[in-house]
Amino acid sequence: MSETNPRVADHPVDRRFLDRWSPRAFTGESIPDDALRTIFEAARWAPSSHNSQPWRILYAKRDTPDWGKFLGLLNEFNQSWAKNAAVLIVFVSKIDMEAPPGSGKFVSSHSHSFDAGAAWGYLALETQRLGFAAHAMVGFDIPRAAVELNVPEGHRVEAAIAIGRRGDKSILPEALAAREVPNARSPQKNFVLEGGFPAK
Repeated sequence: MSETNPRVADHPVDRRFLDRWSPRAFTGESIPDDALRTIFEAARWAPSSHNSQPWRILYAKRDTPDWGKFLGLLNEFNQSWAKNAAVLIVFVSKIDMEAPPGSGKFVSSHSHSFDAGAAWGYLALETQRLGFAAHAMVGFDIPRAAVELNVPEGHRVEAAIAIGRRGDKSILPEALAAREVPNARSPQKNFVLEGGFPAK
């Protein structure tokens, strides 16, 4: 793991934003329960519409009875490297929310996926801070995940995530090892638009 992180920010940001990336090489080392709970605690404090906290985190640790079920949901490509992770997660969001809070009335939440994404971001940064790495993916059998993980009606399966201790890229097939570096990002001019989109 001697690669240099080539990322350079165009404007000052905390270094943790540049250091967080999504590797595929994991050591297979287990993650302590207290560290895992700290990672989940970070997700807990993400912002959400009406404080609805729509995210649900389903997980399995390697060498536990549920590990094979979670790993088996991934497509073949993702199984090839995620098998060495310490934890596999399926992120789910609840589609409706109580509004106003405490009213007992539920309405459709426009932002349930957006809010779950905020929780994923918090989780990813805390994972990095603790010396582990997280890699999110949508290359898995989403309908089967809903069935096999007993996801209730009114929920949306969002993404799968592998968490583990980063390993050396030499454990990956040659084609994947060549990609095992932090990638770049589009400049702000490509996604920050003052005043709206240009008129057509």
